[in-house]
Amino acid sequence: MCGIAAIVSNQNVNQDLYDALTVLQHRGQDAAGIVTCEGSRLHLRKDNGLARDVFSNSQMLNLIGTMGIAHVRYPTAGCTSSEEAQPFYVNSPFGLTLAHNGNLTNTEELKIQVFEDDQRHINTDSDSEVLLNVFAHELQQTGRLTLTVDDVFRAVSVVHKRCRGAYAVVVMIAGFGILGFRDPNGIRPIVFGERKTEDGTTDYMIASESVALDVLDFQLTRDLEPGEAVFIEASGKLHTKQCAEKTLHCPCIFEYVYFARPDSIIDNISVYKARMRMGKKLADKIMREWPDHDIDVVIPIPDTSRTAAAQMAHELGVKFREGFMKNRYIGRTFIMPGQKMRKKSVKQKLNAISLEFKDKNVLLVDDSVVRGTTSEQIIQMARDAGARKVYIASAAPPVRYPNVYGIDMPAAHELIAHGRSEDEVREAIGADKLIYQDIDDLIEAVGQGNQNIHRFDTSCFTREYITGDIDEAYLARIESLRNDSAKESRRDNNLLEA
Repeated sequence: MCGIAAIVSNQNVNQDLYDALTVLQHRGQDAAGIVTCEGSRLHLRKDNGLARDVFSNSQMLNLIGTMGIAHVRYPTAGCTSSEEAQPFYVNSPFGLTLAHNGNLTNTEELKIQVFEDDQRHINTDSDSEVLLNVFAHELQQTGRLTLTVDDVFRAVSVVHKRCRGAYAVVVMIAGFGILGFRDPNGIRPIVFGERKTEDGTTDYMIASESVALDVLDFQLTRDLEPGEAVFIEASGKLHTKQCAEKTLHCPCIFEYVYFARPDSIIDNISVYKARMRMGKKLADKIMREWPDHDIDVVIPIPDTSRTAAAQMAHELGVKFREGFMKNRYIGRTFIMPGQKMRKKSVKQKLNAISLEFKDKNVLLVDDSVVRGTTSEQIIQMARDAGARKVYIASAAPPVRYPNVYGIDMPAAHELIAHGRSEDEVREAIGADKLIYQDIDDLIEAVGQGNQNIHRFDTSCFTREYITGDIDEAYLARIESLRNDSAKESRRDNNLLEA
């Protein structure tokens, strides 16, 4: 999972792009990058680390230009090499830079095509670089020195035909403008908006989430539709076009469960309200299946589950309390590349407030249970703090299958619910009771915000991969890339190279 942003203005955009990255930092903490365009000259800075660590004052001063794109990375194959930090750049044709959120599912096939047919070189293992070179090749087919907007949209149309999977993309063409486009299934989010300036001109912005626009005083125009592209000329003229022949709107439901900020609106659905409805659905399930429950207090596992937990407590008529204090200067355990580091981080990150647990039957609420290792440790922390019984509720159904569309979920055998019954998961994590959200309730909770969306990507719960191209061989290959031993080996190699 990654975050992307792009701005076209008549003023320098470096500070706005940096601010956008800090707002989107939750989408990726592995690397950050900004590239700006001054006339026809590009200025690039990218490296591993948080945005605040990658950009110094002197480096920001060098990022001159009135348009630019930016990226925060969360690697989906466990790679932490700074070479794969984005945006990526190719000089031919016209000077292109690209930032991408998502994952292509036919990368290996495309790599062969790009080398043998397009005669272009790929220098990293990133599917984003492959996507950039596919787009660059199609744009080069114009054979002209001067581009038109139609040329750009035609290139996007061919990208849709060649590339499969999930992609929300921003591209900057040196001296010409900025492009944003979304895959024909609309799996990953991307929005655009505008901001009126004091001199009467209009700035335009594209970003992964609406909250990035809000913070910079841009007015949200709308989400890009599946298969649609938006192009903003350097002069400030905006164009949109549907570039895919066939589309199906299937946004990733895990955005609403976990990834997106609660103050974002994605595909006209408030993430905050969707999470409130998840909490109500969970409470309804408890009242239906466990009407004589003995829950004394509902406590969220910070931070993503707080909205659902508060609504659950309200519906159940029990107390809502903050039982864990979070050290915000420790990285999120979900994105750490190795299991040993993940285990060490949990106790560094959370501390229990004993008085909220002592002699109580506690219902812990989390957004999801993925590996189960974090849940197991937190349940034990609650017991150590004096809880009499510890129950846990998940705002999401059991995560049993890997996500192939840009979320770095572990290999299947490392998912706690893979091949286990719900009672076996409960026993494995040490809970007295485990309540999962039902898949139909989750879909209804999210979809209620936009009745025009008839299907969501729920593949990590249902194993239904909407692109229709995922087989056992593909899943086996990504498992070999995503398992902990493979990730630790790559990280060790990167440390040796450094």
